[in-house]
Amino acid sequence: MPFIDLQTNLPSGSFSEDFLKKFCSVTAAALGKPENRMNLVVSPGLPMLIGGSCSPCVVLTVSAISVTDTAEKNKEHSAKIFEFLTRELGLAEDRIVIQFHALQPHQVGKNRTVMSFL
Repeated sequence: MPFIDLQTNLPSGSFSEDFLKKFCSVTAAALGKPENRMNLVVSPGLPMLIGGSCSPCVVLTVSAISVTDTAEKNKEHSAKIFEFLTRELGLAEDRIVIQFHALQPHQVGKNRTVMSFL
């Protein structure tokens, strides 16, 4: 059950329902997870600065169980996600930063319990 949190200073108009569905599909495939397990939040229009510049940018946080726990895995995920975001949003690679967080099953609650018991 991955959690994808995209924060950006781009306007909300940059994020149509079609973008959300495509981004869900791309991140699900990159992480090897089914689309119906994905949780995606886009927070547009934020005051942001990356590398000393307030030019359009994205900070993406990817949190998941068992697929974000090594440098090798995250390097592969990063390449696929960067390809999509640079193409779809027209951003240079240096305007995107991705944080990967490895979650444990006991850290994710669903259906009145945690993933350890599902």
